[in-house]
Amino acid sequence: MLRLKKKKEAAKEASAADSNNATESGNDTPSTANSSTSNSPTPMDTDKQQVSLLGGIGGKKVKKQEGGKKRTPGEIRIQKDIAELDGGSVATITFPSANCLTTFMCHVTPDSGYWTDCTYTFTFTIPALYPHEPPKVHCSTQLYHPNVNTQGNVCLNILREDWKPVLDINAVIYGLIYLFYEPNPGDPLNQEAARTLRENKTQFQRNVEKSLRGGMVDGVQYPKLK
Repeated sequence: MLRLKKKKEAAKEASAADSNNATESGNDTPSTANSSTSNSPTPMDTDKQQVSLLGGIGGKKVKKQEGGKKRTPGEIRIQKDIAELDGGSVATITFPSANCLTTFMCHVTPDSGYWTDCTYTFTFTIPALYPHEPPKVHCSTQLYHPNVNTQGNVCLNILREDWKPVLDINAVIYGLIYLFYEPNPGDPLNQEAARTLRENKTQFQRNVEKSLRGGMVDGVQYPKLK
């Protein structure tokens, strides 16, 4: 009985000693844990920094920034068209604003024909529904031409009934260049110029030359371009 009682007391003391050692060990652990936490992210923090395939962070889709402007179909398509522009030395493009691709200038300098060696500027405005709607083109240079009137309107079939979404800005620029090489008196905006071209090409040539020197033709004063 005495021996059994001593064994129980020894076991109790051993158990108490183990408990004290565990407590002391536990008191030392937090300092290590705190040091680890302060120097490196926890698994939860690491997960929050992962970029999701959904386009967000931590697997959650991020909303678009409020006030962000959504690009129109015209803006999307014109980027592709501009990358493919090829007017050669006859036509060059300038942009009044580097941040706006839907308004730009096309400067045409014909190398042959009636209007050779002068530069004529056309303003392009791309509508929101482009290419389902044609671009708007205005001649900014006062020009004596059967297909351009004194208000700068341009008569080009692909800008009206013959426009198709498969056409692009290059097609319009080529059309403008062609008007300088082959003016069309059969579909005019300047009726007097068209009539003169049909009936007397020599006089038409004189009128063009006079207009380019800053003269007056058919009651209209033209700027000096030569």
